[in-house]
Amino acid sequence: MVSGITQKTISSKTRQWLKTVAPFNRDHLTLEPTRAALLVVDMQNYFLAPGAPAYLSAGTVILPAVKKLIAAFRASARPVIFTRHAHHPDGHDAGIMKWWWDKMCTDGTPESEIHPEISPLASELVLTKCRYSAFFRTDLETILRSLKVEDLVIAGVMTNLCCESTARDAYYRNFRVFFPADGTAAKCEEMHVGSLMNLAYGFAVITTIAKIIDQVNDG
Repeated sequence: MVSGITQKTISSKTRQWLKTVAPFNRDHLTLEPTRAALLVVDMQNYFLAPGAPAYLSAGTVILPAVKKLIAAFRASARPVIFTRHAHHPDGHDAGIMKWWWDKMCTDGTPESEIHPEISPLASELVLTKCRYSAFFRTDLETILRSLKVEDLVIAGVMTNLCCESTARDAYYRNFRVFFPADGTAAKCEEMHVGSLMNLAYGFAVITTIAKIIDQVNDG
């Protein structure tokens, strides 16, 4: 999902994107609900609150659908894991990332928190990370192995940065990745579609939130 997309155009755009990636997509693969977990990537105020430094209008467009996806996993008693991208106030963990970004998301600020519409439950894990991939210097792989997860659904922001990086790292670790085209958001359509094509070609099943929810409910 990209800037300029609205609730009225989301369905038609998603169909276009799925058609674009269709020659490469592994959409014949079906999610195994009893082995699945949902990873909600960086759906924070930093990206979703109007006026925030990295406000992403497309992020607010996907928010209602991501909320439904979370509800489906919770109703099926399947794990929902959240990530927050946030840096120490003194910036010692920023490294090369500060070359790219003028204002980093600082841990402990309201901007660093998960958007209130999808607040994690007390029982749900929230991992704080300081690089794009949710696997970098976190316990995510250990957690997924302990939960006997084999299928990982990735939703959130941004498609071409944290979501794609996490999807690639999940694939390297032998997780089957399911990536909803209408459940991730980027700054522009070229970045969004480029990531979907790259992932379809060698890393993930490109799908939709509705299809994932149907498969979770069937399980």
